[in-house]
Amino acid sequence: MPSLKLIQGSSFKDERGQLNFFNSFEMNEIVRFYEIAPNDTETVRAWQGHKHEKKWFYCNSGAFVVNLIKIDNFEKPSDDLKGEMYHLSSDNPVVLEVSGGYASGIKALMKDSRLLVFSNFGLEQSKADDYRFAPNTWEFLG
Repeated sequence: MPSLKLIQGSSFKDERGQLNFFNSFEMNEIVRFYEIAPNDTETVRAWQGHKHEKKWFYCNSGAFVVNLIKIDNFEKPSDDLKGEMYHLSSDNPVVLEVSGGYASGIKALMKDSRLLVFSNFGLEQSKADDYRFAPNTWEFLG
């Protein structure tokens, strides 16, 4: 069953700097990760979905808006699906966990933003579970 979950992190700050940590973030499912560093704050990267692959999103610099749409039929999804919007910022340490069954769209809100994406699938397994939809298929919120 598709699900979304926010994993709240914490911060510690002293004269040496700041430390963000996620003691409740279980990483045993993760097999790879990648970083997205958009060229600008205008481009929306949408829509990419997976039936089974699970992802975790963490903004380690700047800020992003992430839209998630629960897909009703990956072969022929409805045109009127509505998305859920999440703001991820390096000022608030949080990991957004997304099970399979969703399509995502992202947009940087600040210059030089960076988004880490963790996955429970290897690259070949991910490619076999990859569904791309046109950017104008659904409304991007934010």
